[in-house]
Amino acid sequence: MTLAFTFDGRSYQGEPGDTLAAALLRNGVRVVGRSVDLGRPRGVFSAGPEEPNALVRVGATPMVAATLVELYDGLAAWSLRGKGRIDLDATDDRRCDKGYLHADVLVIGAGPAGLSAALSAAERGGRVILLDDQPEVGGDLLNARAEAAWAAAMGERLAAFPEVRILTRTTALGYYDHTYVTAVQRGRREEADRFDERLWHIRARQVILATGAQERSVAFPGNDRPGVMLASAARAYANRYGVLPGRRAVVFTLTDSGHEAARDLAAAGVDVVAVVDPRLDGRTVTGTTADDEGVLTGVHIGADYHEADLLAVAGGWNPVVHLFSQAQGKLRFDENLQTYLPAEAPRQVSTVGACRGVYTTAGAIADGRGETPQERLTPPARLWLCGDDPATSFADLHRDVTVADVARAVGTGMRSAEHVKRYTTAGTGADQGRTSVVAGVMATLLGSPPGLTTFRPPYGPVSFATLAGRDRGALSDPARTTAMHGAHLAGGAVFEDVGQWKRPRYFPQEGEDMAAAVRRECAAARSGVAAMDASTLGKIDIRGADAGEFLDRIYTNLYSTLAVGSCRYGLMCGADGMVFDDGTTARLGEHHFLMTTTTGNAARVLDWLEEWHQTEWPGLDVRFTSVTDHWATVAVAGPRAREIIAAVAPGATGLPFMTCAETEVLGVPGRVFRISFSGELAFEVNVPWWYGEALWEAVLGLGAVPYGTETMHVLRAEKGFAIVGQETDGTVTPQDLGMSWIVSRRKPDYVGKRSHARPDTARTGRKRLVGLLGDDFVEEGAQIVSAGRMLGHVTSSYDSAALGRPFSLAMVGDVAVGDRLSAVSGERTIPVTVADPVFYDFENARREGDPLTADVAPLTATARAAAPAARHAARFDAVSTDRVRLRERPFTPMWEVRGDDPGDDSGHGLKLGPSWWLVFDDPGPRGVDVSGQRTVLELDGPGALDVLITGCPLDLHPSVFPGHAQTLLAKAPVILHRPDEDRFLLYVRASYADYLSEWLLDAIGG
Repeated sequence: MTLAFTFDGRSYQGEPGDTLAAALLRNGVRVVGRSVDLGRPRGVFSAGPEEPNALVRVGATPMVAATLVELYDGLAAWSLRGKGRIDLDATDDRRCDKGYLHADVLVIGAGPAGLSAALSAAERGGRVILLDDQPEVGGDLLNARAEAAWAAAMGERLAAFPEVRILTRTTALGYYDHTYVTAVQRGRREEADRFDERLWHIRARQVILATGAQERSVAFPGNDRPGVMLASAARAYANRYGVLPGRRAVVFTLTDSGHEAARDLAAAGVDVVAVVDPRLDGRTVTGTTADDEGVLTGVHIGADYHEADLLAVAGGWNPVVHLFSQAQGKLRFDENLQTYLPAEAPRQVSTVGACRGVYTTAGAIADGRGETPQERLTPPARLWLCGDDPATSFADLHRDVTVADVARAVGTGMRSAEHVKRYTTAGTGADQGRTSVVAGVMATLLGSPPGLTTFRPPYGPVSFATLAGRDRGALSDPARTTAMHGAHLAGGAVFEDVGQWKRPRYFPQEGEDMAAAVRRECAAARSGVAAMDASTLGKIDIRGADAGEFLDRIYTNLYSTLAVGSCRYGLMCGADGMVFDDGTTARLGEHHFLMTTTTGNAARVLDWLEEWHQTEWPGLDVRFTSVTDHWATVAVAGPRAREIIAAVAPGATGLPFMTCAETEVLGVPGRVFRISFSGELAFEVNVPWWYGEALWEAVLGLGAVPYGTETMHVLRAEKGFAIVGQETDGTVTPQDLGMSWIVSRRKPDYVGKRSHARPDTARTGRKRLVGLLGDDFVEEGAQIVSAGRMLGHVTSSYDSAALGRPFSLAMVGDVAVGDRLSAVSGERTIPVTVADPVFYDFENARREGDPLTADVAPLTATARAAAPAARHAARFDAVSTDRVRLRERPFTPMWEVRGDDPGDDSGHGLKLGPSWWLVFDDPGPRGVDVSGQRTVLELDGPGALDVLITGCPLDLHPSVFPGHAQTLLAKAPVILHRPDEDRFLLYVRASYADYLSEWLLDAIGG
């Protein structure tokens, strides 16, 4: 069977097992590209990842070595001319992925030393990962005529160990702290792998580097012509692929391995007309000739000349010490082998085989087993360049750097290989200088040992698509959605990202742009009734005998005096006295509070509370539990808001302003808060997550107009309400916002109190919150200028239907109401007048709304529950197989408990951290109900682990992970529980359920 492929639009045939480079040589294609700077013709030079010349474009992948591209039927590749071009119209249909692996021993390199080391580790009972960049194990043995069978047998023995994982087609890219290695694995098109490339993140207790050695060349005139290649590569093409890289060959060797290559080439049918070894007679190659296309036609050996279409060069061997060096291993120059070898190895890293200068097969096998190898090698010739034309003697093929270029750099006084690298760009190409002989050329010119440049990851080129994996498009970052998200989509909402949350920005009707939609939504909130999804606000349940005292210390105002059933708006500051967050906190019981935070600051505030409690006030009896995802919240605002509340939560209809009630909402337990961020009569109605969509639909069904964050901003700005992160920027105090009234003078202390007394924060002339009325619309961010002096900037700017004009909020210093200033943005300068920041209803008369003029019948139907991942149920069934199954489990009651172990009386549960438990039977008053906070996705089957390792960094081996842990899966927080070896329960926060469901579906079904 042959494989059809095209190269530069021409059709060819190759053999199964060929690389693209082998197939091109099989078809007599000698010129595979043009050099980067000089445009010289170049041919295949190597047979591995070090290839500097045969770089091609395959599909949308712009630069890949032809020596690594495995041939498949229908492959289309294009040569790179000069610097190459990216085809912007090419469709990248590759599927890239990533994964996390753990092992006792990681062996990098599956040559004779690596195979022997892996087998020894496996026989000791260790978990072993063996990786190699070739499609099969064996390393250089694959290129030998008689030793490949031993390698195959070793591979079979290793594969029989249940704790051995062999990763072929895998290149280790980098070694990082704590034995952390990254590697890229190429997929197999002919075997329909579900990925084209996968980035592995590997952690191991011990790393064994069996990375082998790469043959080096020699710089001589015309050493870049198509037909000049490494002797090991010529041997590989002849022995492994059955391809003759030339018909008539000269072998130029400084080592014994060149003679082996000459023998194998001759055995394969190549006419070897000369073997040049300066160790024998001092002769060297002094030049080459070429035809009109630049392809090799002959070789000059001093005064002798031989016609040849192949010049195989064996200049010696360089151990592949890149990863060893990245691991902070120390190298030494070996005068005998004329190369750098590992010297001082870091802890948990060892080298075996050719990587440390043990070049024979028998020696490498013994070295891999930990035995002392017996090496009898003739040292290579000490030769790096020859011939008398430095301008055509190339020291770095990929970067077109010649001996003359290196001599010019040395002539300027440069002595460091690092300096010459940057002066000439040698070693900065795709091959990372692996075939470069610049260091040797420098040594010859300077009469000193060769220098070294820094070995940095990645070892080879890696595409951004591979680094991204499946983290693209909708899966690029975890997106959080509310219980009403499906209804918002159906209602045509336009979303904006607020942190990771998807929040409706506005709800356009047919023919409306954002401005028109916002005017309509504002009018509904000001004159009728409107509703907003406020579920994204942070919610923290705070309990304990000292909860009030703790809040007094955290907030600038008092909370210990707050009556049960009341709410209070508060500001918290950093230790520097600057506004950190704001929100309302309600007192639900004597020792029970519920704090709300801004959407973007919820996690930071919870961390802030825990930090102060654990480090400064550990003696206070107070506990914190995030309940953001447990409660779905609908804000009902407008003069007619009571009509809606009377229907959905009749027990809360008569709530006074800034009070709350725990009451039934649509027949389920809920909470209603009478607070307003719009200045209108408003209620925030809370129900457990599973009932959020039903509540939203009921409220809209009663006539409320949905509104989004843009309308919310207009409404709050008209009232002069600041938003943390918009009016504040880390340099704003409560006093700067005109909120001195919220800073208690009765309390002995609070976080930030001392900073408020500092001269800078107490001085006059600081920027303060003001209103601006512009002669035209002023853009947010515009600079406020007077008499050529910058006074501040615009923080918020909107068109107001209620005011009949545009208005702005700004932070400006040294101004008074009525002052005329200029707002400068880009090329526009707009006159503005300073005003009070409260533009609408200064007396707060509208927050009482319209009284009920008639009885409103409560809705009698109980709210319908909807599981967070319910809309994915059919797709879960569709992708499930005997190998892996995915489903959402039925509703599971859950409580979080802080403090001592809840014990057997509260049923089974999971320990989440120190004094922190998730239990599934009601623990009584000690527990916080979080039943709506999470849903449980069940993943089971023999393939479940294969799915999880593509997104979870934990070591999930049964001997290491038999229980549960809080971790990240696909960057989303989960509790991962393993009740059985092949069954996993994922406790997913409700807001991440959509995202994680999509991720799992993609991971299972592709």
